[in-house]
Amino acid sequence: MTLTETALAYFDLGDLSLDCGEVLKDARIAYRIHGRPNADASNIILYPTWFMGTDTLNEWLIGTDKALNPDAYCIVIPNMLGNGLSTSPSNAQGEQSGAGFPHLTVRDQVRAQKALLDHLFNITRIYAVVGWSMGACQTYQWAVSYPDLVERIMPFCGSACTTEHNHVFLDGVAASIAADGTFADGHYDTQPRRGLLAAAAVYAGWGFSQAFYRSQLYQEMGFDSYTDFVAGFWEPMFTENRDANDIMSMIGTWKSNDVGQTQGFDGDLIKALGSIRARTLVMAAERDLYFTVEDEEWEAAQIPDAEFKVIPGLWGHSAGAGINDADTAFIDTALKGLLALPAPDLGAGQ
Repeated sequence: MTLTETALAYFDLGDLSLDCGEVLKDARIAYRIHGRPNADASNIILYPTWFMGTDTLNEWLIGTDKALNPDAYCIVIPNMLGNGLSTSPSNAQGEQSGAGFPHLTVRDQVRAQKALLDHLFNITRIYAVVGWSMGACQTYQWAVSYPDLVERIMPFCGSACTTEHNHVFLDGVAASIAADGTFADGHYDTQPRRGLLAAAAVYAGWGFSQAFYRSQLYQEMGFDSYTDFVAGFWEPMFTENRDANDIMSMIGTWKSNDVGQTQGFDGDLIKALGSIRARTLVMAAERDLYFTVEDEEWEAAQIPDAEFKVIPGLWGHSAGAGINDADTAFIDTALKGLLALPAPDLGAGQ
C-alpha cells in the first residue's frame, strides 16, 4: 500500500461567523490531501476527522489497495476546528484563547470546510463525504447543508443528531476533567492531568463493548490485562499532546450535533434527513454503546433510498477506528460498493 500525499497545509479562513453569534477571529483550517484532483475536480472525496482525531489517524482507510485510492480520487482530510491543529483553544490568540474560545457547532465545521474546498477547487460537486464517529456527524451535515453538491455519503458509527444518552456519556467525560481543581474552569496554567486520566477511565468503558472486555480482545492489541489496556491505550490518548480546553471544545461541538437545526428545517430532524439527495450508506457497529444500531437504523430510514449495514463483531464503537483487520475489510468493501454507484441527479449544482 502507498499513499500519495501532500504535507500538512493550512488555509486562512479569516474571521468566521459562528452559529453562537460570535466570530472566530483569524481562523484557519489544517488539512492534508492524498491524491490529486482530475481536470474538472469531479473526484474529490472529503474525509473529516473525529473526536480527538487528526488527519494522520484517518489514513488507515486510504491506499492504492483501498476504496479511498489516491490514484483514483483526491482525498481531502480537514482537521476539525478545536482539534489542536486547526484553530483551537490551545492555539487561538488573545481573548479567544483557552477558556475564551467560542462554542462551535458541526454546521460551523462544515461551513469552514466548504470554504476550504471552494478555495482549493472551486467545487461544483463532491464525489463523496465519508466519516467515522464525529466525522460521521459532519458527513450527515454536509448532505443536509449542501444537498445539490454531495453525490455520495457514508457516515459510519456516528449520528445526525446526538441522543440524550450520548449527552449523558459526554457529560461524564467533561465532568471528569472539570472535577480536577487544576482545570479552574479552563483557566489553568498546567494541564489538569488527574482530570484527563479520569476522563480516559470513563471513556474506556464506552469506546469498546462489554463483549470486547469479556473476550479480552485487548490481548490482540498487545495488552495483558484490562488495566494495562486502559493505561497503555486510553490514558495516552487523553494526555499525550492534548489540551483539556481543546477536548472540552470538541465535546461541546459533539453535543450540539443536530442536522434538524440547519436553517430551513426549524428543528425537524425527520424533514432534514428527508432532504438528503446523496446516495447514502449508513453503517453502525453491532456493539456500539453510544451510536447504537437501533438509533442509526432509524436515522437511515428517514433518508430517501438509504442503505443500512451493520459492522458485525465485538469491537463496539472502535470497529470504525481501523484497529482490527476484519472490521477494516468490512468497511472498505462497503465503501467500494458505494463509490461504484452512479451519481444521483442533484440538479444544476452550485
